[in-house]
Amino acid sequence: MNEAITQIKDTTGNPAPLGLLGFGMTTVLLNLHNAGFYELNSMILAMGICYGGLAQIIAGIMEWRKNNTFAATAFISYGLFWLSLVTSIILTKLGWGAASDEKAMASYLAMWGLFTAVMFIGTLRLNRALQVVFLTLTILFFMLAYGDFTGASPGFKHLTGYEGIFCGFSAIYTGLAQVLNELFGRVVLSLGPVKK
Repeated sequence: MNEAITQIKDTTGNPAPLGLLGFGMTTVLLNLHNAGFYELNSMILAMGICYGGLAQIIAGIMEWRKNNTFAATAFISYGLFWLSLVTSIILTKLGWGAASDEKAMASYLAMWGLFTAVMFIGTLRLNRALQVVFLTLTILFFMLAYGDFTGASPGFKHLTGYEGIFCGFSAIYTGLAQVLNELFGRVVLSLGPVKK
């Protein structure tokens, strides 16, 4: 007796641009602060909660549904990074926890740098655009950690902010390239495919 096999085609959209744009735009805005353009403010915190945090988590859950372990791990992790960063600031402001000193923040940022460095290795099987995003993010986390650990000069912290702005724009480029390439059905903005 033959049993009919039904295959369900995944017709959902690509969630990666949402995650990349949530990460990239929030990273640019925070690093404009780090570069000295404005003080830490509610706009950055709101972006950290809503677009950097929740949008990336949603994108990560959608990537999990598409059986993309790398993207699910990246988006959910970085979404929770943004939420944890904002939470640490808010808890301190509310008086619900002691402020993290520079050594604690250096440890936090170095741990994220280590995670990102390993994720960068995964991008070697994906595309050049993602390699740039993850490499510059690895550098950013370690620069931030170094700056906190050593009590670096404002000049070094501003330089770190500019590196973060570049990192954020690389993620924005990668997300928008995926959107435009899909819409036009051809390569409008190259992602730099890697031969596997």
